[in-house]
This record gives sequence, structure tokens and C-alpha cells, in this order.
Amino acid sequence: MSSSSEAAAPVSAWSPFRYRAFALLWCATLISNIGTWMHEVGAGWLMTELSPSPAIVSLVQAATTLPVFLFALFAGTLADRLDKRRMLIVINVIMVFVVAALAVLVQLQAMTPFVLILFTLAVGTGAAFMAPAWQAVVPSLIPRDNLQSAIALNSMGINISRAIGPALAGVLIVSIGLSTPFVVNAISHVVIIMALLAWKPDPATQKHGHQPILSEMATGLRHARYNHALLATLVRAAAFFLFASAYWAMLPLIARNMPQGGAELYGLLLTLVGAGAVTGALALPKLRGGASADQVVAAGTAGTAVALVLLALAENSVLAMVAAFVGGFSWIAVLTTFHVSAQLALPNWVRARGMAIFLMVFFGSMALGAAIWGQVAQASGIPMALGLAAAGLVLGLFFTRKARLGQGEELDLSPAMLWPAAPDLDLDTGHSADRAARVQVEYHIRPEDRAEFVRSLQAWSAQRYRDGAFKWSLIQSVENPEIWIESFEVASWNEHLAQHDRLTVSDSVEQARIKKFDTRSSGPVVRHYLHFEA
Repeated sequence: MSSSSEAAAPVSAWSPFRYRAFALLWCATLISNIGTWMHEVGAGWLMTELSPSPAIVSLVQAATTLPVFLFALFAGTLADRLDKRRMLIVINVIMVFVVAALAVLVQLQAMTPFVLILFTLAVGTGAAFMAPAWQAVVPSLIPRDNLQSAIALNSMGINISRAIGPALAGVLIVSIGLSTPFVVNAISHVVIIMALLAWKPDPATQKHGHQPILSEMATGLRHARYNHALLATLVRAAAFFLFASAYWAMLPLIARNMPQGGAELYGLLLTLVGAGAVTGALALPKLRGGASADQVVAAGTAGTAVALVLLALAENSVLAMVAAFVGGFSWIAVLTTFHVSAQLALPNWVRARGMAIFLMVFFGSMALGAAIWGQVAQASGIPMALGLAAAGLVLGLFFTRKARLGQGEELDLSPAMLWPAAPDLDLDTGHSADRAARVQVEYHIRPEDRAEFVRSLQAWSAQRYRDGAFKWSLIQSVENPEIWIESFEVASWNEHLAQHDRLTVSDSVEQARIKKFDTRSSGPVVRHYLHFEA
């Protein structure tokens, strides 16, 4: 059942569970994430047995995150084009076989560091293709006013699984064997497939034809470049995750090198990370109070830096466990705030691509950071790497302080549907909907309004780029200086038709203000052109 068919109810932290589709997929995702965390613990610990070198162990973290950086935008573009449910089912079926093969090799003791990294890359690639589709599905499961609660519940689910999965993995590794976490992960993908088969979303309608996939990827990148609310979130996320990655990359080695350390301590530390994150998710609404998103991230960044320093100083498991809990609490505060800031900055038509770009920054920064901190630890020791990462978090917070988070909360990104219908193409003249199109808007502006008009149009150009234009210009008539022409180009006529659906309510307010500069009662004159093909 779609969210739109559910009865309206007061919004609370738990209100998304009123919607059957959200509750079904949330529970299935929780089980799958438990399997994923067990898998990550198993892979990290297996690598410490195959090769205890910090540089090699950190490559497991890098191999997990690098594929998201490489493939997320392509995957997000596919998710914006295809049936997301079918796409997720196919990917999960493939993942069942990949993870099952990994479990067999581990059980046969045929695993090597190189083969483990290859399998980790394969699993990370599957996650890269699933993640944007999952992110884009969430808003379709619940009403917009439940979106922040749904994102918080998803983050909580991830961290509940983080609290359960690592501890369970540690116990199973010791009691049964290293292959067990991978077997459980394969089964968890089966659970996801069953949930997706049970979910019956409303059929999506495609009004306009698709562009070539590279063109649609470029459209997604342009949207991110000119979406100021999303761009600010990306800048802040990169500055945080690059340094916070040291926390995750070094944790297996800290557990191994600790007196009386081992797989059980590693699982316990990750469990405490998850427990801290769940505690943070539950406490955050009350602790936040009137604090802004920027203030929450500043506090969470400071907490993460403290956790890194505690890990650097830890000579016993007690201090390491305190650091794990503090790190988890701080991590969820920052991650949830970034996630909400990104989601609320995106309209539905480009949501999968926009969230893919957010994930690219997230996982790309984590992968790069893991590789860097592994090399620093190899050369200078683990405490030095952790201390430098903590200092980097503080400096990153300072240098990106002007990139304000949560700007999307102030926007209404629902479609305005105010543009008049575009003229029909006369196919008898040889016009084709696949040809590049140009739109020109003619304004008649009083001389005294010229400076403010030009400033407003230059700012308005960002909206044109966000909605699909690849070229924009503003020119003034020589014969009549009161006539100005705004011109923008899109990849095809179909792309321009899609632009009619992309204008948001917030954008329409600014457009109406610009139209008032025109002195004619009929307003600006719009003309459409297609590129000529001989």
C-alpha cells in the first residue's frame, strides 16, 4: 500500500511505522544490516589473521567503500530510470551467490589477502548499486512530513544492527568458525528479497523519454553543483568523513593489539559503537532542542575527535570501550544530520542521483581516509595516526563553517506545475524530440531596474542548471537596450518537457519575482528552438 493511501495521523518519532510498506522494508533491512555488520567484522578479522599489517588491514575498509565512490552515480542514474523494486531484487539475488561463494572459500581455508580484497570489492559494488535506490525509495513509502522521522528510524535501524551484528559475529567466529558471518549475510539477502517481493508499490509513470545514461549522469552532477543546499552538505561531509574514517580503519588493530584482545573484544567494541549510536538516536531529539544542524554537527565532530584521542591513549580495554561508545554516540549525531540535510535538499526527480553523489562523497572520503591513515599508522604508529585524524576533524570543522547545513528545510521542493504546456512538435518538418533544444525568454526592463534584474537573473541561472540546462546566457539588445534575452539549452526536447515538471514551489516564488521586472502586462515572451541537423 502506498503512503498516500494511508490515513493522516500526527507525526512522531515512530509515526513512519504506521505505514505498512515502510515497516516491512525497515524490518527486512534491519535483518540484512545485521548480516552486513557480521560480514564486515568477519572480513576485518579474517584479514588480521591473513596479514596483520596495518596497511593491508586498512585496505579491507577501503575496498568496502571505494566501489560506492566509483559506481554510485551510475547506480543512482539507473535507479532514477528503472523500477527500483525490480532493480533491488536482481542485485540482492546476485549478492546471495557472491557472499555464499565467499563463505565456501573461507570454510575450505582457501582464502588469501588478495582474494579477500576482491570479494570485498564485489560486495561493496553490490552495496553501491543498492544504496541509491534504497535512499530514493524511502520518501515514496511515507508522507513528506514523516521524512525526517523515517530517516532517523533508518539510521537507528543501522545502529541497532551495529549493536547486534558485531557481538554476534564475535561469538560465532569463536564458537563455530570464521565462515559463519558470511553464511548469515547470505541468508540476510534472502530476507530482503522476500520483503521486496511482498512490497507492492504504486506503478511509476514516465511522462518523457530518457536521455542517454551519460547525459543523465551529467544532469545529476550539474544539479548537485548548482543545488546550494546539497553542495554545502557535501562539503561538510567530506571534511568530516575523511578524518573520521581513521576510527573505523584502526579499530580492528586496536582490538588485536590490546592486552587480552581478540575477535571477541573487536565484536564488543563494535557493539558499544552501535549501542552509543542507538543511544544517540534516541536522545538526539531531546538533546538537540533548539540547536541548529550546524551546532549538532559541531558537537558530534568534537565528540568524534575526543573518541579518537581516547583510542590513541588507550592501554587497556576499558578506555577503548569508553571511546567506542562516545564515538558511536557522536557518529550517529553527525551522520543523521548530514543524511537529513541531503534528503531535504533534493526534489524527487533527481533524488537517487543526488543521494548517490552524497554517498560518493561519504564512501569516497572514507576509502581515501582509510588508505591514508593505514599508511600513516604503518609509518608512525597507530596513536600518531589517530591523533592527527582528531586534529584534522577540528580543522575541517573550522574551514567549512560557512557551508550551512539544513538549508533544504526552508524549501518546498514539491512540483509547482505552473509552466504552460510546451508547443507540440511538427514532425512533418523533420523536428525530432531527440534534438538539443534552446529556450529563450525575452524581458522588457526599465533602465532603473537593470542592475537588480541582472543580479536576479544571474542567481536564477542556478535553477536552470539544476533542472537540466547545460548552457545559460543573458544578452542585451543593441537596438533597444531595454530588451534582454535569457537563453538556456538542454540536451533534447524531451528533456525540456521534463523541465516543466521539475520547477519547484520554492523556485516558482523566485520566478514570479523576476517576472515582475518585465514592464509588459503580458509578461516575458518565451520562444522554443531545436538545433538544426542537415
